[in-house]
Amino acid sequence: MSSKRGSPSAGLAGYEVLVGVCGGIAAYKVCYVVSELVQRGAGVTVAMTEAATRFVGPVTFQALTGRRPAVNMWALGDREAVAHIERTQLADLMLIAPATANIIAKTAAGIADDLMSTIILSADSPVVLAPAMNDRMWANPVTQRNVAALRDTGYTFVGPAEGRLACGTAGVGRMLEPREILDVIIPMLEAKPAKAIGKVPGLSDV
Repeated sequence: MSSKRGSPSAGLAGYEVLVGVCGGIAAYKVCYVVSELVQRGAGVTVAMTEAATRFVGPVTFQALTGRRPAVNMWALGDREAVAHIERTQLADLMLIAPATANIIAKTAAGIADDLMSTIILSADSPVVLAPAMNDRMWANPVTQRNVAALRDTGYTFVGPAEGRLACGTAGVGRMLEPREILDVIIPMLEAKPAKAIGKVPGLSDV
């Protein structure tokens, strides 16, 4: 990876990516995805579930992006909470990684009862989900039905792959590696001009 963060010559300058990080051991891989996007010039905003913060601290993503991650909608000020939802209007692409069985089920059901599910339901751009879960959870007919419904709706899934899982077994459920995820989302971004709408008032960079 390049050592120059956000170089003016980077190919993704002007693009905005909203990254939703859910709770799972694979959350650490998202740091590499975010870092690469920023180095290529993209603006990256991170939202995290409470569970995700048990695997990667918000300060890590703040350091990588220059923006404070959103974790709990109710811990934000009123204007800032609205701003994070409005950020979905600016995003050229939304990445949910790792996408847990829980968030996939919520999205398929149209549930918006926390920050993560709310921003997904508010998405005004392509949404890419990178699943990571136990192989039995992935193979469960309920999960497969949810995935099929979301694909039919226009959501994009990358993975999961087969490999060793956090539970100690091997099977299909491992989140793709950062490079594999980037190989999907970068062409999706480059396929159309950036929205370049501008900055949402109330969403502070650091």
